Amino acid sequence: MADIALTENLAAVADRAAVVRRFGMRDAGFRWLTRLAALLVVLVFAGVIWSLVMGAMPSIKHYGWSFVTTEAWNPVTEKFGALASIYGTLVTSFLAMLIAVPVGIGIAIFLTEICPRPLRRPIGIAIELLAGIPSIIYGIWGLFVFAPEFQQTVEPWLIDLLGNVPLVRALFEGPPYGTGIFTASFILSIMVLPFISAVTRDVFETVPPMLKEAAYGLGCTTWEVMWRVVLPFTRSGVVGGAMLALGRALGETMAVTFVIGNSHHIHTSLLSPGTSISATIANEFAEAVGDLYISSLIELGLILFAITFIVLASAQLMLRTLERRSGGAS
Repeated sequence: MADIALTENLAAVADRAAVVRRFGMRDAGFRWLTRLAALLVVLVFAGVIWSLVMGAMPSIKHYGWSFVTTEAWNPVTEKFGALASIYGTLVTSFLAMLIAVPVGIGIAIFLTEICPRPLRRPIGIAIELLAGIPSIIYGIWGLFVFAPEFQQTVEPWLIDLLGNVPLVRALFEGPPYGTGIFTASFILSIMVLPFISAVTRDVFETVPPMLKEAAYGLGCTTWEVMWRVVLPFTRSGVVGGAMLALGRALGETMAVTFVIGNSHHIHTSLLSPGTSISATIANEFAEAVGDLYISSLIELGLILFAITFIVLASAQLMLRTLERRSGGAS
């Protein structure tokens, strides 16, 4: 009997060892699979950089740093400069974020604190559906609806209101074109609004109810609870959502192309036509003739890639700084 029991125990131990080995092999295979997935992302990233650098090399060798310091863009004489496109990209994105961030945070506050519960889900879904609308629809909407209205009503009102103010007069002078930097920024702000509001709403919902209840119990108003409790607790997530939206704004193409005016000149007035990097590439790549012309457009893409990378890297550093400060404060 003892021999039989010993044999059964040995068999059970062997079965358990086989199960452990089998799960160990699966776990090792899973680790290698995830490593390959991460390596694939790195390879794609490196491949994009390599393709852009090699394609832009003729332009880099021919123009050097003058490519990013001049605004001339003349395909006939092969004089190309990216300054006007860089200026338009940065200004439209900055103005779009200036409009969209406060509105997006306000929407998130309304949905999480003020909106009646039966309406929260329908309104939230409606806002998130804005992110699914193709950018070309936004462009058509902006060109045929907003541009005429801005030309006839909004821009003349801004010129009359701010045209004589000393510090901002230069930003709102000139004739109302309807299409330009201001219109493109407004359309961009609508496009990035769903990203800001959705991410901000989600991070607001992660705040422990006990913190808000304690603040209300001390007599705080809704504004004070949001400003002193919710926003400090979720500031990393709010900044992350804003940076995600900024990345979308920097690379937007079709909507901006429709309404920005596509002028390769830098104007002080926000009402004047301009251009962006993505709009320039979209407008001219199909008809680009000559290696230098094509290479200049590819270098524009490389510059846009670098700007986006710098913005996202800065966002990561900012988030880490905020996390360290919040950790130190706690």
